[in-house]
Amino acid sequence: MTQAHHPLIIAFVCNWCTYTAADLAGTSRLAYPENIRLIRVMCTGMVDPQYIIKAFLEGADMVLVSGCHPGDCHYINGNYKARRRIKLLKEILPRIGIEKERLKLTWIGASDGIQFSKTMQELVVQAKKLGPNPVNTQSVR
Repeated sequence: MTQAHHPLIIAFVCNWCTYTAADLAGTSRLAYPENIRLIRVMCTGMVDPQYIIKAFLEGADMVLVSGCHPGDCHYINGNYKARRRIKLLKEILPRIGIEKERLKLTWIGASDGIQFSKTMQELVVQAKKLGPNPVNTQSVR
């Protein structure tokens, strides 16, 4: 009998929007999967691509970067920087054996607790379809 795969998802979330939405989801008693690890950053524009690659190398099955909607960034254009970086990373990841579908970028506003919960549940479904990370060099579980 095979053991069910419980994917690990690392989520870099903006302090002002997505993290606030996660907090709202929690206070509203909206469930989201426990295998998602939130890393709060001040802005998605501050997420260095090396952190994303490190997360994959250390066992993450998926990585999410999520922040304010374009035009609503507290740091003016941080989410635009994040969008450019994610686009470039999606081109590079297959070269190191990681499917580009394992990296997601979403915009979740501060009042979108329901959307946060729904997005997290969808990520787990997607991660299960993809299966375990093929380049996991060590387990962070």
